[in-house]
Amino acid sequence: MTSDLCPPTAPFFGFMGAAVALIFANLGAAYGTAKSGVGVSSMGVMKPDLVMKSIIPVVMAGVLGIYGLIIAVIIGNGVKVPDGGKPQYSSFTGFAHLAAGLACGLSGMAAGIAIGIVGDAGVRASAQQAKLYVGMVLILIFAEALGLYGLIVGLILTSKEAPCPDM
Repeated sequence: MTSDLCPPTAPFFGFMGAAVALIFANLGAAYGTAKSGVGVSSMGVMKPDLVMKSIIPVVMAGVLGIYGLIIAVIIGNGVKVPDGGKPQYSSFTGFAHLAAGLACGLSGMAAGIAIGIVGDAGVRASAQQAKLYVGMVLILIFAEALGLYGLIVGLILTSKEAPCPDM
């Protein structure tokens, strides 16, 4: 017995939310790590003493993957299996979990792109002019905040759920 509010396909949307949160956040983290890592490596050839100081963009990009992991685990644990053939997971909850995954994942990807570009150019520029370092870090913080906004919205959306009506 199924209801229009709790179709058997509803968990698909929840699982998709978990998947896209992790996939897109990790895409952003990977791009940010790779792009800024190239800048760090290039800069390290001329000024190897600044490598550890310039690793900040790589660390910040890696954090974005953790945001996606957090949302994916919360969503994955929130998907309920049918009990005795009766669905326990509503379409509303599935759509909320999909939206949470998309919000976190796409925000993480956007932040990763920004961190990668700023990190690459920033570490190269700060190697030539030390006064640019603080400005680079501030820009990276604002880029990271984009991913954090997605995490916050994702956490709010994962808390939204509608129970399946008793039949």
